[in-house]
This record gives sequence, structure tokens and C-alpha cells, in this order.
Amino acid sequence: MNDSIITLTPLTADDREAFIRDNQYAFKFGAMEEFGQRDDHLEEDGEIISRKTIERCIDEGEAYRIRQGGKIVGGLVLKIDKKTQHNHLELLFVTPSVHSKGIGQAAWREVERLYPETRVWETCTPYFEKRNIHFYINKCGFHAVEFFNAFHPDPHDPEPGAHDDAEEGFEGMFRFEKEMKQSHN
Repeated sequence: MNDSIITLTPLTADDREAFIRDNQYAFKFGAMEEFGQRDDHLEEDGEIISRKTIERCIDEGEAYRIRQGGKIVGGLVLKIDKKTQHNHLELLFVTPSVHSKGIGQAAWREVERLYPETRVWETCTPYFEKRNIHFYINKCGFHAVEFFNAFHPDPHDPEPGAHDDAEEGFEGMFRFEKEMKQSHN
């Protein structure tokens, strides 16, 4: 990674549209890297992740821009449960032109620093995103705990049925958890 410090800044209203476009581009880049130009893993309008999904995540969570030396290099959305401290990483993306430079890992360390009271972090990623699976398990310390698919649907899916036979390309999502070490007083 470059020597520039990675910071997280809250998403502003005037950056929301760019955040959505950047997120869609990063997700589409990953799918095209895996499957090539023809891709059956689309939600809407030729996108891997729909505008509706991103907007729901932003509206229900806390969105941040990932910056390196002040320059925007990605973004993330968290859903924080102050009562249970079982928190969710809803979205995380790094601009493809700066992949493999440690930015995602540094951003994740910053999330953990900002939310030290978290007991468990949870996130999901599509089965085909080998890069993400590697990132969450090998770089960030998550564990795969569940595999959602046609035989085992996600009971918390905000859009139930959205990934059944109507969407032939859907073959599943991995759910990851990371239990955080709690200091005992």
C-alpha cells in the first residue's frame, strides 16, 4: 500500500449519486473479471448490484467514503445495532484501479477502530467473488458461517424470492462473521 493514510469520511448528500455509480462500477468490474463480458449475475439495468439495493443500504445504515491521501478510492456502508453490537458490513468497495494495494484491509482496520464496542461483525458476498472471499477470510479474519442458495434461502433477505428461478444466474451468497475480542474489566 502507498504510504498515504486511509481515512473514512461520512458520505455527503452531494456525493450520494457518485457513490452509487462507483459502487456499481466496482461490483460490475469484479463480475466481468470473473465471467467476462457476458454475465448472468445482474440485478437491474445490467448492474450486479441494483440502485435500489445500494440506496436501501445507505438509507438504513452509515455510509462512508474511503479516502487515500484525501482522494476517494472506495466506499462502505455499515449497519450498527447499538443494543446488541452485532453489526453488519452492508457494502464495501475499492476503486478497481487501486485494487491489491491494501486499501480495503486498511479501511476495514479503520472500521474496527471506529467501532470498538462491536461484538460480532457480519457480511455477505456472492459465491463467485473469490477475491472478496479471500479478502474477508484471509485478510480481515472473518469466517464463512453459512451459504445461502436455492436450498437454503436467506431468512433475512429484504427482497425474498428475488434470487429464485427468475434469476437463473443466482447460485448463492456466503455469510461471514467475525467475533471480536472483548476486553474484560
